Formats: sequence, structure tokens, C-alpha cells
Amino acid sequence: MITIKSEQEIEIMRQAGKKLADVMRGLKNKVEIGITTKELDKAAEALIFNLGAEPAFKGYDGFPATLCTSVNEIIVHGTPSDYQLKSGDILSLDIGLKYEGFFSDMAITLPVGEVKPEIHKLIEVTRKSLELAINAVKVGVTFGDIGDLIEKYVKSQKLDVIRELCGHGIGRDLHQDPQILNYKERGETPEIKLGMVFCFEPMVTAGDWRIKLASDRSGWQTEDSSLSAHFEHTIAMTKNGPEVLTKFE
Repeated sequence: MITIKSEQEIEIMRQAGKKLADVMRGLKNKVEIGITTKELDKAAEALIFNLGAEPAFKGYDGFPATLCTSVNEIIVHGTPSDYQLKSGDILSLDIGLKYEGFFSDMAITLPVGEVKPEIHKLIEVTRKSLELAINAVKVGVTFGDIGDLIEKYVKSQKLDVIRELCGHGIGRDLHQDPQILNYKERGETPEIKLGMVFCFEPMVTAGDWRIKLASDRSGWQTEDSSLSAHFEHTIAMTKNGPEVLTKFE
């Protein structure tokens, strides 16, 4: 069931989103050659607690960390480790927090040091696909329309979308209905309505869209080991239009 949030609930989620954006801003500034993904995780947890919130991911379905750190072919849910980032890597940071009973969720992908032009393109296309999706949001548009828009844009850039992972509704639970696919769905899909809050999160690959469980048994990676990128925002459908609650740039 898709829940509709009141204005008061959206205000709390707005505060949660702002806090999460502040956390992501702090993490982005720490990404550099030589830092370990475990160090980034420790920084993320400290930043969240300092803002009076709680990590959303730690312990969720057994996940052992606050921050998902997905490097190169890892798409999502990579477990922080002693891996030191090196020049040429592509790093996705996915993080969530809980504040006053409500969740917020977001992700960005960053180049590390000097990267190949195709990595810059992969990141920019994924970021742009999220931007296009957000700009298309209005009451009456379906989530299927959004998925179709994302897929068409990504494929026009000679890249592909991951089909086995998706966006979601969010609120008092981290993951709520509906599931929001990043490609054209068959059949009818729910319409966007005033008061809905949801996460768009396009995941894009430079190769084939098929995935497999990563060696850490938590993350998902491309089956053909092609590079991937991931962006996500928490968005509220308000009377003034779509509002990105996790906007930080």
C-alpha cells in the first residue's frame, strides 16, 4: 500500500533529508586517493549521530555498516572494507538515516583521481537521468512513465539500466510501496499523487544489465564486471511540485 504523508510528516522528512544531505556533503569532501571505504563508513556514522539522527542501514537485513561503498563494477550495497581508493576508481556512496521516526535515503557516484572519459560519461548520464526523472514528476504521471523516461535516455547514450534493482517509496519504513523500476514496465503502474514521498535511484552500467551477488555477499555487481554508477534522491510530491528533500548542491 502506498502511504500519503501529511504536511507535518513531510516537514519532518524535509528535516531528515537536509541532515542526510549535510552528511553526504561531508563524505564527498573526504573522498580521496588512499582513504579506505571503512574510514568513510566511520565518518558517515559520526556525522549522522552528531546531527541527532540514527543510521538507517546498519543492521538492516544484516548489513554491518552505516554506509554502502560500491567501487567500480559493484552497483549497490558494497560493504566498507580496508580497500584503499585509487586513481581511476568510480565510487558510489549510498546512505540513509532515521530522524524522528522517518527515513531519508540518497546516493551519489564520484570519480577518484584521474579517470577515463567513459567514466565521466557514465557518471554524468546517470546523474542526468535522475534529474530528468525529477523534472518529469507531477500529479497524474505514472511511475511507469518515469521508468520509461530513464531507460530511453540512458539507452540513447549507448548505456543500459540495471533491471533487477529499483527505487521505492519511503516514510516510516526505509522501503515502502511502490517499487519504482528504471525501465518501461508492462501493464498499469500507480499514478503520482500529492503527499507521496519516494526515492528515484537510476543504476546505470557501461555493459550488460545483468547482475550477480558480489564476493562480500552483500553487494550486487554487474555480471560482466562492467563499470556502474548510481544516483538517488528522496522526493516529496507537494502542492508546489516535486521537492528534492536530499538536495545538497
